[in-house]
Amino acid sequence: MTGFNDRVIAEFRANEGRVGGPFEGSQLLILHTTGAKTGEGRVAPVMYFAEPEGLFVVASKAGTPENPSWFHNLVAHPHVHVEQATDAGIVEFDATAEVVEREQRDILYERIIARAPGFAAYQHKTDRVIPVVRLVTA
Repeated sequence: MTGFNDRVIAEFRANEGRVGGPFEGSQLLILHTTGAKTGEGRVAPVMYFAEPEGLFVVASKAGTPENPSWFHNLVAHPHVHVEQATDAGIVEFDATAEVVEREQRDILYERIIARAPGFAAYQHKTDRVIPVVRLVTA
């Protein structure tokens, strides 16, 4: 985990899920995955989007050519743990991560960029189709 992620996670936990910096005003969760290669626990702060179809995270990695490590981890080990920031504070639960199929992903991604336009810029920066993942509660 990077120093940046460490600071975001510490701030998230210390402030009932509220953080400043690039995540200020965003809905944030801490995603606990199992390392695809190591089998060790990993954590990453990720923006989330609550939609009528469920809770979603976007594997943008700011539009870099490769998917984030947490995405590779949850594809290999789809059972995850989530610390979700809500109006009532941090809620924790287990979930199963499901990569959204392309047709539904495109519909969801349009809704996501309407709420968070930076994700449009991320998609324009890369040739890969940025994955969207549904977190289904266990």
